[in-house]
Amino acid sequence: MFSTVTKWGSFVKLSHTVFALPFALAAMVVAARETNGWPGWRVFLLVLAAMVCARTCAMAFNRIVDRKFDALNPRTQSRHLVTGEITLASAITLCALSGAGFVAAAWGLNPLCFKLSPVALFFVCFYSVTKRFTDFTHVWLGLALALAPIGAWLAVEGEFRFLPGVDAKGPWLPFSAFVPLTLALAVVLWLVGFDIIYATQDYEFDRRQGLRSLVVRWGPMNALGVAFLAHLFMWALLAVFGALCMFRLAYWIGITLILGLLLLEHVIARRRRDPVAINVAFFKLNGIVSCTFLAVTVSEVLFPWFRLKWY
Repeated sequence: MFSTVTKWGSFVKLSHTVFALPFALAAMVVAARETNGWPGWRVFLLVLAAMVCARTCAMAFNRIVDRKFDALNPRTQSRHLVTGEITLASAITLCALSGAGFVAAAWGLNPLCFKLSPVALFFVCFYSVTKRFTDFTHVWLGLALALAPIGAWLAVEGEFRFLPGVDAKGPWLPFSAFVPLTLALAVVLWLVGFDIIYATQDYEFDRRQGLRSLVVRWGPMNALGVAFLAHLFMWALLAVFGALCMFRLAYWIGITLILGLLLLEHVIARRRRDPVAINVAFFKLNGIVSCTFLAVTVSEVLFPWFRLKWY
């Protein structure tokens, strides 16, 4: 059983949930700020289920539609569909079941989430074919990942409010809709930056196969420059997010650490483009970035005694 779970977890890169899930949970606790940052176990578990199902569906779909390219690329020839360790029928079944699980979780949250669930599935799955017709595939993936904090916000609020309502409590609520939108845009830029870094591994292969990306369009070094700018703007948006939420010292210490991690990521990516260095820059550092953001956001919302005032 453990071997089977490990195999399927590796197939859909379950460990990569660390990218989107922390931002979704951060949006959830901020949206539930009036209830001390916790929306209840039912909402939490449904948000968690929706996140896992959505990215499982997206990753299974990606492996299915890219299996022919994966068989040609030396970096991906050991993937499960290529080696036959997982059959195509099994992968399609997993994709369909996880997609249905996502819709069911959205239905359990509220009517708006349920109505928008097909739109979310379209975005997270359609990314896999964008390299065939656009250079801006990284932006599409960023938009797909940015649905996580927006979806988690809607799971709690059930609506977007651009103006304060009659029941508005607290000084941050007039900016209600701008809080998740700012975070979502930060996630888009974050993803664009580190997906460009990851795509440098396949520059030669993608160019030979006619696959498109900003790395193919501009070359690795120019694309890395764009990735650096994307991460700088991403960090600036995290600062705006903190200001909108009126966070204090703990949050600003956290995003200062995030800035250092982002700079280190680009130092590694520029010095060495070997797979080991790219995986450190892509997975480990960005995993720390997302978990750090979640930790300091939760500390600001759930533990007010931890919030040191700096102004």
